[in-house]
Amino acid sequence: MQAKNIAVVGATGAVGEEILRVLERRNFPVGKLKLLASERSVGKTLDFKGKPVPVELLAAGAFKGTDIAFFSAGATRSREFVPAAKAAGAVVVDNSSAFRMDPNTPLVVPEVNPGDLRRHKGVIANPNCTAAILATAVWPIHQAVGIRKIVVSTYQSASGAGAAAMRELEDQVRQYAEGKPVTHTVFPHQIAFNLFSHNTKVAENGYNEEENKVIEEMRKMFHAPDLPILPTCIRVPVLRAHSESVALELEAPMSPEEAREILRRAPGIKIVDDPVANHFPMPLEASGDLDVHVGRIRRDLTNPNGLALFVAGDQLLKGAAWNAVQIAEELAKLPVEVA
Repeated sequence: MQAKNIAVVGATGAVGEEILRVLERRNFPVGKLKLLASERSVGKTLDFKGKPVPVELLAAGAFKGTDIAFFSAGATRSREFVPAAKAAGAVVVDNSSAFRMDPNTPLVVPEVNPGDLRRHKGVIANPNCTAAILATAVWPIHQAVGIRKIVVSTYQSASGAGAAAMRELEDQVRQYAEGKPVTHTVFPHQIAFNLFSHNTKVAENGYNEEENKVIEEMRKMFHAPDLPILPTCIRVPVLRAHSESVALELEAPMSPEEAREILRRAPGIKIVDDPVANHFPMPLEASGDLDVHVGRIRRDLTNPNGLALFVAGDQLLKGAAWNAVQIAEELAKLPVEVA
């Protein structure tokens, strides 16, 4: 792959910093590197391959000469500055929700629908972290026999709400251990030693924003607009990596042994499934891993076509930074038609 000039928007945030680490980890051929953020971060430096790189102000004129722009600064910033990045000739990989459901913008998990990259028009959307992890885990089964329905309960870490939320969980644990009042400003409730429904607004259909994202984005990536999906998204006192309990209704029966072998061969998946040792996917072990951990693969005893499994994946990696860098890697492999 030829060297690419890279811009990272939101470089000082949790996902932005992970993008830099993944670029290093993958030895991605970075030419010029531009780190962009808000005015309060200008003047800071971040390390990349042992060298300090200054943080510059995010502005419309900052994208000149950029080949790939990773956006991780929220939907508002993406809507404001993505047009400028496109106009400068950059291909944008956007980690926000701004363009995910735009019919002209591909929403991509490379293990699932890399072919959708061929129709990009300068912007590729990175999925919601929960949807990306779920899609990676169940796509091989869908390819093999077809999925008729998905029921998923998620156990989502503080990292999904950013670096400030991770610090809040750590602060609350210290406050609790020291017998001090437990305070919260990022989350609506105490997160330490507690759990609660995902901290997004509940829509008229009774599902919160996170749950509706899972439904809509899974359907778009699977090219299955009517796929029934029943999500329940919960915040848990885990610092990093999301977990998901998944029940699938399939088009035909599949044994746990068959599913295990299919998943073992699938890209982006690590089987963690040892009933004797009671060792299954855990967020602690999934943290820092590029792969999605899958285990507890068993029959659904209530449904002859049912299969159950448990999943854990790093929200900051497969759910965000790693998936974004994967997209950039895939762009170099595919004959992309840019309108």
